[in-house]
Amino acid sequence: MRLGSTFLRTGAAAVLLAAGVAVTADLLAGPDAAAPAPAAAAAPAASTDGIALAAPNAAAVQVASSQNAWGGARTGLEPTLSDRVVHYDIDATLDPVKHTVTGREKLTWRNRSSVPVKSVYVHLYMNAFEGAGSTFFTEKRQREGAFRSGVEIKEGEWGHIALRTVTQGEATVPWTFVHPDNGPATDHTVVRFDLPAAVAPGASTLLDIDFHTQLPRVMARTGYFGSFHLVGQWFPKIGVLELPGERGATAPRWNAHEMHLNSEFYADFGSYDVRISAPKEYTVGATGEPQGAPVEKNGMLTHRYVQGDVHDFAWTADKRSSKPMVETWTGPGSPNVTVTVLYPPEYAASAAPAMKAAKDSLTYFSNTLGPYPYKTLTVVIPPHNAEEAGGMEYPTFFTAEGYARVEPDLMNQYMLDFVTIHEFGHGYFYGLLANNEFEEPVLDEGLNEYWDLRMIRERGQQIHAASPFMRRIGITPSFDAFAAERTGTPRNDPADAPGQNAYDRLQDIGPVYSRTATLMRDLEARVGKEPMERAFKEYYRRWKFRHPSTADLRETLAEVTGQRAAVEAVFAQQVYAVTRVDDRVAELTSREQLPLPGTRQAGSNWVEDKQDDIDKRVEKEREAWKKANPKAKEGTGPYPFRTEVLVRRNGAAVPQLLTVKFADGSVENVRWDANESWHKFSWTKPAEAVSAELDPQRSHYLDVNKLDDSRTIKADASASRRWGMDVSAFIEYLLTLIATV
Repeated sequence: MRLGSTFLRTGAAAVLLAAGVAVTADLLAGPDAAAPAPAAAAAPAASTDGIALAAPNAAAVQVASSQNAWGGARTGLEPTLSDRVVHYDIDATLDPVKHTVTGREKLTWRNRSSVPVKSVYVHLYMNAFEGAGSTFFTEKRQREGAFRSGVEIKEGEWGHIALRTVTQGEATVPWTFVHPDNGPATDHTVVRFDLPAAVAPGASTLLDIDFHTQLPRVMARTGYFGSFHLVGQWFPKIGVLELPGERGATAPRWNAHEMHLNSEFYADFGSYDVRISAPKEYTVGATGEPQGAPVEKNGMLTHRYVQGDVHDFAWTADKRSSKPMVETWTGPGSPNVTVTVLYPPEYAASAAPAMKAAKDSLTYFSNTLGPYPYKTLTVVIPPHNAEEAGGMEYPTFFTAEGYARVEPDLMNQYMLDFVTIHEFGHGYFYGLLANNEFEEPVLDEGLNEYWDLRMIRERGQQIHAASPFMRRIGITPSFDAFAAERTGTPRNDPADAPGQNAYDRLQDIGPVYSRTATLMRDLEARVGKEPMERAFKEYYRRWKFRHPSTADLRETLAEVTGQRAAVEAVFAQQVYAVTRVDDRVAELTSREQLPLPGTRQAGSNWVEDKQDDIDKRVEKEREAWKKANPKAKEGTGPYPFRTEVLVRRNGAAVPQLLTVKFADGSVENVRWDANESWHKFSWTKPAEAVSAELDPQRSHYLDVNKLDDSRTIKADASASRRWGMDVSAFIEYLLTLIATV
């Protein structure tokens, strides 16, 4: 998921604030729904098998998973890429006028545990949009400011998913709505099926489910606008049964959280065989590989898509789509990949740039993390007024952003590229690594943001922040992507650890993106770019098609970089906790060490050195020294200089380098790694100091203020003028943007 987009929604607000700019139904019924199963209950009851649910406040795991978690690391010798736990066989029919999907689902689930399972938990995510009483909308009301771009659902635009029948064999399955996170009783996004026949250890069960989904007007991730339909989280989807040694579990437990405002999804790997019926004039795209030509019947075309080793399935249908753009890509270790871009006529200019960014992403992620294992990739550009469907990821399928004009010197070129790269990147961190996005969004949104910005950096791509007027007069400031990301994270008063869960956050979800990307960039600067990349390649190798935890990432980074102390310190300070980083050069003095007045012993006598006599002697010695050293640099002379630098620390101890430059061209470098609030360094040298700078290599982007990292002996306003021009240019661009949306 892109945070609308990440930089503009976080960095923009931070810069504006710094500049002083103010920033301010019945589920089971419906017009076409059948009568609900009579066993459905309104109040939760205890599970019949005693298997607990994950805690409502579960967050980043601190204990590494066992080596055989999720069946152990995949070697490539197994018959399937993942250990397939679930299989979905679904028939879905779209009514594009009523914006409904009628579905029949055969859900096959395997019990991996050593205990019989009598109850299973199923997500009904679409019920987040059934009304204002859902957990999603309850949290939205409590949120300050607009959610994403601020689109609201109006009367007649709500969505829901209704269970019509659920059976196991010939027996009806009763269900109960439950609230794993203690959400409101009016939330219906998690349901428990109490099975007539328990599922024995190692055995599988088949559930037949008839359901009816009403799509909402798209305001977040899924829905319709006009003839455009993005159909995501549209079918009953089983939760994850975690076993001891997996993500900190010590006993079998179900992980099935409510649909929160900011959280996304978590599911088992499996296989999908989905048949989608839509009017024949509609262009359809979906997760997975199309199976032959669509079959026509009664004016409808049925499209069949099959995909194994994924944990979700989404699709789109629109009668306004232009002819799809289709190209191929291949890379070492990957199959030939068919890349398809679906786009509306008004955003035709975005199709080719989106294709290029997608193929570039395939190359970069395959080279830096590991081969892309699937044969398809579908990019969907939503139409005008359906932008809230943009920036969303599903396996082999994602939505990007569209623009009527895309030019290199316009901000929209960067935004189109970045959102495409970002959503593709989710295919690795959310898709192939498949972390729990409810509890550990740092592993998806955070790591993905970091890896996306690495790709942007490798491309040499800058953020251009110039309005048309500024370009006409020749002012075209640009920003490095990591530097821009830094502005979007709370640094002075951070409240939420990046490892906190997605929904229980004081400062919202934005810092998961920006602070994680920044702290990982800082860790890379500390341990080295090449070791960091090797470590992430190993993380991907070990944990693809499994479900790693934060602790599993920590252990891989520590082991492969060979810098365990550094990695563990960063995770303790900035992942499991959140700590202010604020080091600065508080004082810089460099004083000539002249003779001083007073008395001194000369033989048996005491002689007084008077100030007037000292001044005359100093003047004479300076004149003589200048004659002897006619090309001497300013700041040097016959007397030494004592230089003192006072550094202050108001936050976490981070390894710092202090560089002091002197008038004679010499340089002193000293480490400051101690956990202390201040330190004073001093040198006596034959030259005056020119400047003192902490972190000259810019290793610590989490630092509150990089402008106070350095001082000069003589006043120099060039830096403040440059930063002032850049910030004002950036603010002008943002105000222009705000005026046009």
